[in-house]
Amino acid sequence: MSMENFAPLMFAGLILVMLIGFPVAFSLSALGLLCGFIAIEMGWFPAAFLSNLPLNVLGILSNELLLAIPFFTLMGAILEKCGLAEDLLDSMGQLFGPMRGGLGYAVIIVGFILGAITGTVAGQVIAMAMISLPVMMRYGYDMRYATGVLAASGTITQLVPPSLVLVVMADQLGRSVGDMYKGAWGPSVLQVLIFAIYTFVLSRLKPGHLPGLPPEARTLQGRALWVKCLRGIIPSAVLIFAVLGSMGGLPGITTAICTPTEAGAMGAVGAILLAAIHRRMSWDLLKSSLAGTMRITAMVVFILIGSRVFSLVFQGVDGGKWIEHLLTGLPGGQTGFLIVVNIFIFFLAFFLDFFEIAFIILPLLGPVADKLGIDLIWFGVLLCVNMQTSFMHPPFGFALFYLRGISDSLFKNGALPRKVESKDIYLGAVPFVILQLLLVIIVIFVPQTVTVFLDKPVAVDLDKVEIPIEASAEPGANQPTMDELFKQDAPASAPQ
Repeated sequence: MSMENFAPLMFAGLILVMLIGFPVAFSLSALGLLCGFIAIEMGWFPAAFLSNLPLNVLGILSNELLLAIPFFTLMGAILEKCGLAEDLLDSMGQLFGPMRGGLGYAVIIVGFILGAITGTVAGQVIAMAMISLPVMMRYGYDMRYATGVLAASGTITQLVPPSLVLVVMADQLGRSVGDMYKGAWGPSVLQVLIFAIYTFVLSRLKPGHLPGLPPEARTLQGRALWVKCLRGIIPSAVLIFAVLGSMGGLPGITTAICTPTEAGAMGAVGAILLAAIHRRMSWDLLKSSLAGTMRITAMVVFILIGSRVFSLVFQGVDGGKWIEHLLTGLPGGQTGFLIVVNIFIFFLAFFLDFFEIAFIILPLLGPVADKLGIDLIWFGVLLCVNMQTSFMHPPFGFALFYLRGISDSLFKNGALPRKVESKDIYLGAVPFVILQLLLVIIVIFVPQTVTVFLDKPVAVDLDKVEIPIEASAEPGANQPTMDELFKQDAPASAPQ
């Protein structure tokens, strides 16, 4: 066997071990070490090559950017458990309730707001389903639309800053987290508009599927309703501005005064204050939030270590060159590359978590995209838009699993008039997966949706650069002679 054929076999082994179902971090480490021993035995690189492995692992653990992950996770966990979602959904539902599809609009908007302050799909889907699903079923909403919009609105959090996926993308692509956040705002807002337009069209074509709420269902009106809406929105907006604005992650802000880690720490403190304002802060809430943060952080670190073991050996057998030759030879240039990569990521997301894709696949694709002249901020945000669908794929999407579990619990508790069938959940997700893929197509062919909010580089025309030189005096005017200069430079003790 030659080394040229070993890289494709190693990549095929990567796909195989990820589909087995054993924890990916340990599968990657085992595969990387096994292939490393084979490469040493075949003489493709010396045993000393693997001595770089401890240095790589220590480099991961000393990466200050990754410290932002536990802070943003803690921020989201606290806000997920403090009841903010319930307050926002109740007020927004009554505000939009009278119009056809009003509850759908409320779920979409609240999903966007919660995505910007929590960043956790599971918490969003469960919280919104607990509040909205019984109301939607009670007033005759189409079951498939109700389950689809709840699941899809929960997955928006993967795209809306301060998404953890964007932090990982920025680290793996070597780009600023603030720039990655700025680039994600365009697709985030566009995704909300696409969902809202779909809701509007469906409410006109099938008004019986998305009825307005009757007057008796609206317990708040006028000033009291607006006060309750603003009480949930204003503190959330202040927290978003403080966290993202301080690190330069909002459009129009060109100066960052905090690192992502410092902004994440400020966000965690802000989440505690926000929970205290809503009178939901308690020791049990903080304890459970810290435990959830610890589990997610440990998972991320072990996946990253496993991917580093694999990638070190893969690069050692010239796997990077094989990937580059494979993808740069595709027809269509940049567009062909982006289409093929997104199709590959779409199907890979049926089986892999977004962290696994970001840590394992992205380091292989990033250098190729850079060589093709693709803006890496655009590339990272595009893949993030695509990876939203990983939570919505029937029948493997985690958002669908969360919705399945909470709907069964609500039915057993008597909150739902009838059981939600798995068929309704899966079929309800299909239109929203199509809408998410529509956004992928838009971002591919209209890169300005990402780049419009990025800071424009300052263009310098070297042919027009002028260096002013102070005009010298006319020859002979007050110019010292060579003898005078020599005398000035001579030492004081020199003989006359």
